[in-house]
This record gives sequence, C-alpha cells and structure tokens, in this order.
Amino acid sequence: MEKKDLKTEVTDKYSLRGRVFNRIREDILNGKYADHEELKEVAIGAELGVSRTPVREALRQLELEGLVQIIPNKGAYVVGISAKDIRDIYMIRSKLEGLCARWACENITHEQMEDLEEIVYLADFHEKKGHFDQLAELDNRFHTTLYESCDSKMLEHLLKDYHQYVWQIRQKTLAGKRGKDCNDEHRQIMEAIRDKDADRAEKIANRHMRSAYDNMVNNGLLEMFEKA
Repeated sequence: MEKKDLKTEVTDKYSLRGRVFNRIREDILNGKYADHEELKEVAIGAELGVSRTPVREALRQLELEGLVQIIPNKGAYVVGISAKDIRDIYMIRSKLEGLCARWACENITHEQMEDLEEIVYLADFHEKKGHFDQLAELDNRFHTTLYESCDSKMLEHLLKDYHQYVWQIRQKTLAGKRGKDCNDEHRQIMEAIRDKDADRAEKIANRHMRSAYDNMVNNGLLEMFEKA
C-alpha cells in the first residue's frame, strides 16, 4: 500500500490533525473500512506518515461525529452510516438544498452559472454513453458548484459534509434510469436559478433530494447500510 506523507502537504488548509481526521473520515465514508472494523493507530499512522498522536486525536473527533466507537482497553472501531442515518441526511438535505438553491438565485456569479450549464451538458452526454463513473463525478461538481454559489460559508460547509457522508451510496444510485432523472432535475434547478426564480429553484432542489432517497428505497440500496 502506498504511503502518504501528510506532513508534506503544506498547501492543505487544515492542520496536521485536521488532515489526518479528514483522511480517515473520507476512508470510512468511502467504504475502505468495513463496519465494526478496528482502526489501529500504529497502522494508520504508518500509512499516513504521522505519529500515533494525531491519529488518536482524529479518532476521538470521529467518535463525536458518530463514525467511530472507542472501547476502553480494546480499541477504536468503525460505526459507519446506518440506513436511518441515510434517511435523516436526505430529509435534512432536502431542506438545506432548497435554501441553497434559493440563495443561489441571488448570489450566483456568471462563471458559476456557466459551470452549472456545462456540467448539465456533459452529464447528459455521459449518461447517454453509460459512463457512470463520469456521471458520479459530474454530480459531485454540480452540487459543489451549487453550494459555493449560495455565498454562505456556513451552509456550504454543512452541505458539503452531508454530500460526502452519502458518497458511497450515491455512486450506486446514478446507474440506470436514475442517472437521467438526476440530470434532468439538475437541469431544472439550473434553469430556475438562471431565471432568478427562487421559489421554483427551492421547490425543485427540495424535491430532487426526496426523489434521490425514494430511488434508494425502491431499489433496495439501503440494505447495505442495515445494521446486523
């Protein structure tokens, strides 16, 4: 396994502890670690090129987020995301994404508007070709651009966190018909923002999240998050 020396990442905006935290968090959410798997400080520190101290501090912070459970005299174990967590995240996102789209109508820049239009165009092309990896990446780009266009660092931070939390399952949802429906909804959001129609933008963005969740339920995708 390739070692990553995080001490050399001087351009990162986070402290060493923050970078370690974000790397472990990302690995948990991306499915690198299985549910209930032990997170060994020495092994993680060796992989990331850091001492045990920032790893231990990151694990404690991840416990506060509910992604890790630390059992005294035993170790730290992955808790991960449950099916209920997924539902909660999408219901919360439905409200926040609606607010984000509303604020984007007021604050989006010309460059951000062009980016949204380009992303929708490219996603349509890749969906027709069945390029689902590219579709997932473009879905990320659409939402990231949308979050940045609301001009609220607090709302942007919250939505980016929630978006990352469900990365593993989002990759699966874009296969098949949902990929086309998703991009059609993105197009409607983009057009409403372009038209400065805040009510319509908020309504469509809200519905977009609920449609995404309903698709997961209808296709049995939440079963992978069911706790034993």
